[in-house]
Amino acid sequence: MSLTKNEFDAHFRCTLDSCGKTYPLSDVIYTCEDDGELLTVEHDLEKLRKISAKEWMDRFDLRFRSQTFPFQSGVWGKKEWVLPNIENENIVTSGEGGTHLYNAERWAKDLGLDGLYIKQCGISHTGSFKDLGMTVLVSQVKQMIADGVPIKAVACASTGDTSAALASYAAKAGIPALIFLPANKVSTAQLIQPVSNGAKVLALDTDFDGCMAIVKEVTKEKSIYLANSMNSLRIEGQKTISVEITQQLGWEVPDWVVIPGGNLGNVSALGMGFEMMKELGLINKLPRILLAQAKNASPLYESYKSGFTKFESVVAQKTLASAIQIGDPVSVKKAIRVLKKFDGVVEVATEEELADAAARGDRYGLYNDPHTGVALAALLKSIEKGTIHRKQKVVVISTANGLKFTEFKVNYHEGKIMGTNASLHNGIISCPANIDAVLKVLGNELSTHK
Repeated sequence: MSLTKNEFDAHFRCTLDSCGKTYPLSDVIYTCEDDGELLTVEHDLEKLRKISAKEWMDRFDLRFRSQTFPFQSGVWGKKEWVLPNIENENIVTSGEGGTHLYNAERWAKDLGLDGLYIKQCGISHTGSFKDLGMTVLVSQVKQMIADGVPIKAVACASTGDTSAALASYAAKAGIPALIFLPANKVSTAQLIQPVSNGAKVLALDTDFDGCMAIVKEVTKEKSIYLANSMNSLRIEGQKTISVEITQQLGWEVPDWVVIPGGNLGNVSALGMGFEMMKELGLINKLPRILLAQAKNASPLYESYKSGFTKFESVVAQKTLASAIQIGDPVSVKKAIRVLKKFDGVVEVATEEELADAAARGDRYGLYNDPHTGVALAALLKSIEKGTIHRKQKVVVISTANGLKFTEFKVNYHEGKIMGTNASLHNGIISCPANIDAVLKVLGNELSTHK
C-alpha cells in the first residue's frame, strides 16, 4: 500500500471545456484567471489505469476502516484518487468517512422498492458530510504552509455545517479560522461548534448569499484561504461518498442516488466520484440522480423545468432545511453538467412535506435532519409520479446528524410545524404513577399501534 511520490498526479483545471487552463494545487486560486469559471481537480487517469480495476477495489477494501494511518479515514483510504502527492505528515484527519449505509429494508418493502439505503454522511466528527471535503482542504493548506506559502488563516461563509467542519479541522492543524454566518439563521447546536473550536465568528445581518459575497472579498487577500465549496479541493473529499456507496453495495451501482442540494457542491462531487469509477473500470454504468431542493430555495428546480435553458438566482426564503437556504449556488454549472450526464431529475419539497418525510423515516429507525427530509420527500414524490420505479434500488444521502436539529424534532412532535401530518406526531404521554393508570394507557396505546 506504500506509494512512490509523484507516482500519480493531480492539478486544477478550468471547467470551461474551450479553456481547460491548468494550475498547480499549491496555487491560491479558486476560479480561472482567463474566464472566471470554477476550477476542478483533474487526475492523470492514464497513470491511475496502470493499476487494474480489481486491484483498486481490493486496495480500497483492504483499507476500509483500517487502523493504519491515514487509512482510518474513508477519504484518505482513497488517497491516490484525492491528493496523491500530499505528505502523510500534513494530513489533517478526524477519521471522517467510512460511514454506515443504513439498510431501510422494512421501509423499502412498504414502498415496493428493491432496496432503500440511507448513506449516513452526518455520522462524522462534526456531525455532517462537510468533514469529507474539509479534511482535504485543510490538509492541502497545511502542506502549502509547510512548503512556504504565506497563508495566515482559512475562511468560509456558512449556514452552520461548513463552519463547524472548518473550525474543527483548522483547530486540529493549528491554523486560524474566520467564519461568516447569517445572524439568527443558524441553529444553536451549529453556532456553538465553531465558537467552541476557537474560530473568529462574525454574524452578519444578511443571508448565506450575502455572507458568501463578503467572504469572496475577504479572500481576495491571498493570505486568507477560501474554504467554501467553490474551492474544488472540497469536492475531492466529498466525491469519495460515491466510491463508498458502491463499495458497500458489493461494488454494484444503485439505480438512483437522491441528494439534497443547496450550494450544489455535493451533487457535483458525487457525480465526479461515479464518473471516475467508470473511467477506471470499477463500474460499468452510472446511476440516475434525483436532486432535491426545499421549495423555498429552489432556483435549480426552476431551471430544470425549462430544460436548463436558463438559470436565475433567487432570494431564498426561510426554510426548516436551513443549510440549503441558498438562492445563488456557486456550483450550479457543475451541478447542471452532472445532472445532464446522469439523466438527472430535480424535485422540490414544501416545508410540510420535508418535515413529514423526515418523521416518516424516523418511524423506520432513522433520526433525520431536515435536509435529509427534503431528500426523502423528493423520493416519495418521485415514486408517486412514477419517476422512480418500484423494484429499483435507491440510495439517499443523509447530510447531517439529526441531533443538530433537536428544536426541529421537538417542534414537529409538539405540533408546532403547521400543516404537518398529525398522525406522525408522537407526543409525550402524561400518566399518574400507579399501575392501574399505566396499564390503562398501555392498553389504549398498544391497541392502536400499527
